[in-house]
Amino acid sequence: MSRTILKADNICYTYDGEHTPALDHLSLDIKTGRKIACMGSNGSGKSTFFLCCNGIRRPDTGTLFYRGKPFDYSKKGLLNLRRKVGIVFQEPDHQIFCADVQQEISFGVMNLGCTEAEARRKVTQVMDKLEITPFAHKPTHALSGGQKKQVAIADILVMEPELIILDEPTAALDPLHTQVVHNLIDQMLQADTTVMLATHDVEYAYAWADDILLFHKGRILAQGTPEEIFMRTDLLQTVNLKQPAVLSLFLQLTQDNILPPNLPFPKTMEDLAVYLKRLKSKHP
Repeated sequence: MSRTILKADNICYTYDGEHTPALDHLSLDIKTGRKIACMGSNGSGKSTFFLCCNGIRRPDTGTLFYRGKPFDYSKKGLLNLRRKVGIVFQEPDHQIFCADVQQEISFGVMNLGCTEAEARRKVTQVMDKLEITPFAHKPTHALSGGQKKQVAIADILVMEPELIILDEPTAALDPLHTQVVHNLIDQMLQADTTVMLATHDVEYAYAWADDILLFHKGRILAQGTPEEIFMRTDLLQTVNLKQPAVLSLFLQLTQDNILPPNLPFPKTMEDLAVYLKRLKSKHP
């Protein structure tokens, strides 16, 4: 059984000058090795929760636990936490500040106390894995939006964190660079690595995630598997999300007795096409 890597116990947070809390008695458990999609309307608390997970924001009340231990907000404690919990911001310009790509990716790992040789090995390995070696010496200000996302992800991967958090990693990207980032996310999924991301893309979340967290007004409205969450049209309406097209079509086909109702839920249109081809072969 998976162990809990991150636990939030009744945490609250209100930004200075605001009256409505961004996080309102939020509680949840995140299990090791899971792929978690965090969904909900803008302003529902996802980004604030992510900042709390990394220690950038500290809850006003409540407690966060990492592997069973309460967060330590001392300088040393936060450094240890950020070695284990990496976050990629929605806007990569908020975390990229070195002159060129290789310097940028080297910065964090050098600050961990690695030798120059070890840091160089790790940086080279990550750049090769993410296929960004060709622009290793390119000025970071000259990168495209998609390339900046790749570099921001490399910044985190080189640190070898146990929990990787991505805040809307494909926001404002075209379809080509969206697929590039999705491929990079798949490459993160090493053994026991936990990945948590915020997205409004219901098709991607349904196909990719092990668990869905629905945020609403600073709380967790629901948590469950993609099938459990996306079957609940009442919940989806509350957070302004649609049912994934492949699920909606599959349900319609089963209701019309075109497909048997006992089939596993298809995750993609390709999965659904397989069912239909099998049906056609039986009834040419």
